[in-house]
Amino acid sequence: MSSPLLEVTDLCIGYDGKSIVDDICFCVASGSYLCIIGENGAGKSTLLKTISGLQKPIYGTVKFSVHRREIGYLPQQAVIRHDFPTSAKEIISSGALSKSEWYRPFCSKQEKERIAWASEKTGVDGFLGQCFRELSGGQQQRVLLARALVTAKNAVILDEPTAGLDPEATKEFYELLLKLNRDEKITIIMVTHDIEGAEKHATHVLELRKQNAEDDFFFGTVNEYAERGRSL
Repeated sequence: MSSPLLEVTDLCIGYDGKSIVDDICFCVASGSYLCIIGENGAGKSTLLKTISGLQKPIYGTVKFSVHRREIGYLPQQAVIRHDFPTSAKEIISSGALSKSEWYRPFCSKQEKERIAWASEKTGVDGFLGQCFRELSGGQQQRVLLARALVTAKNAVILDEPTAGLDPEATKEFYELLLKLNRDEKITIIMVTHDIEGAEKHATHVLELRKQNAEDDFFFGTVNEYAERGRSL
């Protein structure tokens, strides 16, 4: 059995001290593919921000077995500006520079090799010199994934990465994530509304429910989720 990459224990998430979901407990093994699903307002994005360290929990613990700088993060498409007057390569390179503890304008040799690797694995190496804002939505999202992969030695966390993409671009993005998970052993932790896609690609499912539900959350394998039936 793979070693645990992430352990979440008795976690309460919310804003301004007001709870959205209480006592969340789950464990993500290295190499897993976890999809987080649930209704709007159930706390999916809040959970992802809490796991990523962008938001403090009300109580409980989030423990990674690796440094957070080794975890890539791709936030919701809606909160990322897509009008940068810069090239795709500059966007990807900024992933390495943003993780540095001090300001520096250039990437190291090792970082350049990682940028080339991430660009090749996401299939964006053919248009690195193009302006980011001139790319299609699917191409932009793959560039942003490559940016996250520059530092994602172990895992990448994604919040609704296919929102706004057409069906073909969505299919290609899912296939890319599956390939990264299976071939590169990158752990995937992703919020999605696509339950069918989750059941098809993921190894585990975490379903959050609004507090008036009988249970606040469900966590288990895809097979366990399928056996209990869909609740959304």
